[in-house]
Amino acid sequence: MKVIIIPGNDNTLITSNWYQYVKKELEKLGLEVIAENMPDPKLARKEIWIPFIKEKIGNDEDVILIGHSSGAVAILKFLEENKCKLAIIVGAYHSDLGDELEKKSGYFDKPWKWNLIRNNAEKIVIFASQDDPYIPISEPRLVKEKVDAEYHEYKDEGHFGADVNKKEFPELVLVVKKMLQNSSSS
Repeated sequence: MKVIIIPGNDNTLITSNWYQYVKKELEKLGLEVIAENMPDPKLARKEIWIPFIKEKIGNDEDVILIGHSSGAVAILKFLEENKCKLAIIVGAYHSDLGDELEKKSGYFDKPWKWNLIRNNAEKIVIFASQDDPYIPISEPRLVKEKVDAEYHEYKDEGHFGADVNKKEFPELVLVVKKMLQNSSSS
């Protein structure tokens, strides 16, 4: 089974944050993990990121998508037209947050297709934090409601990145382990 880790915009150095920790832990489980720098790191444009994701995973629907910040938004848009086994989104949002760069990304030009997103993922898991300095907690809460996701809300994880010096993410790895256990027992 393939896994792809998609970082946020302007943070495409895939060696930062918790990305390498998650990659190594998932590889220990026998998973093939793609964790690469994304093209167009500043704007994270939909027209560039979605085809890049598609190129990396091909037509494989038995895939795990892990996205952080803009990477989480990219996964949500990807799921409007593609399927996956599991989508884990960290620091998710659904609006352009009043930010000019976000407006230019292209993710917010059309209404969200929530039903397609929900139906194209066997399971969606969201990680959010009340003290995220970039994303109001109302954003991931709305996404949770729209896609009927498993939801993990923290008080002190910030944006799950450099702002809180997050180098490990065992809770995320546990979600994947549980999914693999459930798949093998069914």
